[in-house]
Amino acid sequence: MKFSGNNVLVTGASRGIGAQIAKTLAGMGLKVWVNFRSGTAEADTVKAEIEAAGGKAETIGFDVSNEEAFVAAVKSIVAEDGELSYLVNNAGITNDKLAMRMKTEDFMSVIEANLKSTFIGCREAVKVMGKKRFGSVVNIASIVGETGNAGQTNYSASKGGTIAMTKSFAQEAAPRNIRYNTVTPGFIATEMTDVLKEEIKDAFTAKIPMGRFGEPREVAEAVAFLLSDHASYITGETLKVNGGMYM
Repeated sequence: MKFSGNNVLVTGASRGIGAQIAKTLAGMGLKVWVNFRSGTAEADTVKAEIEAAGGKAETIGFDVSNEEAFVAAVKSIVAEDGELSYLVNNAGITNDKLAMRMKTEDFMSVIEANLKSTFIGCREAVKVMGKKRFGSVVNIASIVGETGNAGQTNYSASKGGTIAMTKSFAQEAAPRNIRYNTVTPGFIATEMTDVLKEEIKDAFTAKIPMGRFGEPREVAEAVAFLLSDHASYITGETLKVNGGMYM
C-alpha cells in the first residue's frame, strides 16, 4: 500500500490486535511507535519481530487514559521524527457484568480507558497533523458499539461513543486534510477469545455468516487501507470487519 507519511503511533500494541496492526504497518514501510502500559517485555518482543523482518520500530510506554502522559508522548514522537503522520487508537479494556450489578466506577473505568483516551489521541493528532496539513487516524471500536451486548453496557457505550466521536473529528479535521475513520471488529481470534469454551465459540460462530472468527491480520489490513493513500477520499467512515455478523 502507498503511504505519503512516514510514521505511526499504535496504542495498546504490545499484544493481540494492536501488535498485529503494528507489525502489518511496519511491513508496509512505516516506522511504528509501539505503545504499551505495563507489558514492557511484550512490547520489546513486537519491536524485535518488526526489526527482524526489516522494519523500523520504537517502544513508548504510557497509560493512554493519562492525559499528561499521552500529550507528552506525542510531543516526544514529533521531537524525534519531526512529525506524526498516522495514529491508531487501539488500547482499551473491558470490565463486564450485568448493568444492574455494575457500579458507577465500573462504568467510568471503561469510559476513561476507552473513550476518553481515544478523545485525547484524536485531539492531539489534529494539533500536530494540522501543522503539516496531512494525517490519518483510525480508531478501533467494536461490533458491540453498533449492536450493544448484554453484560457490556460500559464497553458498548465506550465503543458506540467512539464511532460517533470519530465522525465529529472527521468533520472538524477535513479542512486540514486529516482523515478520521473507525474499524469495528467482530469476533477475532486472539488471546481473549482463546479462553472461551468450545461450546461458546460454536454458539458465536453460528451467528457469523462466514462461519469463523476473524484473524488479527484481517483487522490490521483494514486499518492499513484506511490510513493509506488508497483511502484518500474516505473520512468519517465505519468499516465493519465482522464476517457479516452485523451488516
